[in-house]
Amino acid sequence: MKRARVAMNGTIYEAIEDNGFLQLNDYHKVTEKDVVWLPPVSPRTVFALGLNYADHAKELSFHAPTEPLVFLKGPNTIVGHRSETKRPPDVDFMHYECELAVVIGKMARNVKASEAYEYVLGYTVANDYAVRDYLENYYRPNLRVKNRDAFTPIGPWLVDKEDIPDPMNLVLRTYVNGALVQEGNTKDMIFTIPMLIEYLTSFMTLNYGDIILTGTPKGAVNVNVGDEVITEIEGIGRLINRII
Repeated sequence: MKRARVAMNGTIYEAIEDNGFLQLNDYHKVTEKDVVWLPPVSPRTVFALGLNYADHAKELSFHAPTEPLVFLKGPNTIVGHRSETKRPPDVDFMHYECELAVVIGKMARNVKASEAYEYVLGYTVANDYAVRDYLENYYRPNLRVKNRDAFTPIGPWLVDKEDIPDPMNLVLRTYVNGALVQEGNTKDMIFTIPMLIEYLTSFMTLNYGDIILTGTPKGAVNVNVGDEVITEIEGIGRLINRII
């Protein structure tokens, strides 16, 4: 099932996808443009992976990591479908990153990779923007690169894990103003979803609603004010964002 959180007429609703419409939890049906889209999950701790696709590491002239490169993001960064993201006026290179976002469904500690999917609630699409000008190095981005307000749209849907038989074989695509600029597949991750859950829970507790952003393939292209950016993952959805 595809689930969403939306606002309409001053009220927040849970909703599900129904033949191209949104069915609100008061049973009304509305269109996508009738509502304000909220993140489908209220974010708790957000983990982000650096260089989790070898081709992306190569395009940044960096060696693929031998251990997950993980950093944290604040809830201030998370916005919903059809949101706007501000490009800082003093930068030369700001780019999107289409990423599969894994949402944790229950408390997890010392989880083995073979059991990791038991702790997954579902999946959504993330677009984790970065400002390359501020990057201190390619494996530990500082706060100004990855923790800016409204810099990580997610959504539109939270898709139940049961509806995605193989999350490690999904096509990811990004379009800027309708042109395809990025394409990859989750099968090319260096560290798989089970590996990441095992790694993180080996030293800390994951909780319901925590999100793991699993990295992006190659294809980072500069975006400018006025651009429409669509990040798309097979079976999960198309996330629309505009640069202002």
